[in-house]
Amino acid sequence: MKRPIVIVGMGEMGELFASGLLKSGHPVYPVLRDTASASMASAIPEPELVLVAVGENELHPVLESMPDEWRGRLALLQNELLPRDWHRHGIAEPTVIVVWFDKKKGRPFVAVQPTPVCGPKASLITDALDVLNVPNWEIPPNELLYELVRKNLYILTVNIAGLKTGGTVGELWGKHRGLAGRVANEILDIQEWLAGCALPRARLVAGMVEGFDGDPNHICTGRSAPERLQRALILARNAGIGTPMLQEIADGLVTQRIQAQ
Repeated sequence: MKRPIVIVGMGEMGELFASGLLKSGHPVYPVLRDTASASMASAIPEPELVLVAVGENELHPVLESMPDEWRGRLALLQNELLPRDWHRHGIAEPTVIVVWFDKKKGRPFVAVQPTPVCGPKASLITDALDVLNVPNWEIPPNELLYELVRKNLYILTVNIAGLKTGGTVGELWGKHRGLAGRVANEILDIQEWLAGCALPRARLVAGMVEGFDGDPNHICTGRSAPERLQRALILARNAGIGTPMLQEIADGLVTQRIQAQ
């Protein structure tokens, strides 16, 4: 019998990973909103892995209240993730999944790019994704920051620029490249501040475009896009970074709301 896996959060991603892990032979125990994590940690003090599959807004409260028994066994898969997000909770080396596939309720997943996986339990995750036929690959630790920022740049650029243009990522890059480039440049300014180091900007933009090419019909915006814009603006203000393009898009949304009233 393989050791159990604990999954915190059973949304679309949690359910998909649960399926792959079960098919790989691991018993899976979900932590739901009304589940007492401390009680479960007492019952399962040494799981093989604790996969945190909650959304971005829930990540820090979940990590803050994570039982001590589980803190060295974590895997993270959130968007807008950087090393500072786990370091602030005293977590040294989680397994990290840079998710490049889209999963909507009632629909099969759509792979935009192969999903990079890094960390102590990377092979466990890649095995589970292989069972589900999700393209993936294991990366070394020195590539993790690049892959995290590449995904952040992609999701933030298409979501935020898409608030102005609508349409697909292929249309964004094909018809509105100047706008997308300005948004991407301001996002990279913020990401460099968050990462605390210079980033390979040309390589990251090229990596973002690889994402565009991987699924050019992907819709730019979703429910989270306005929240992503507001988070980016707050971070920029905290860092003293000028973001005139992001502010212009935000001002345009306000104008649209006023005109709609």
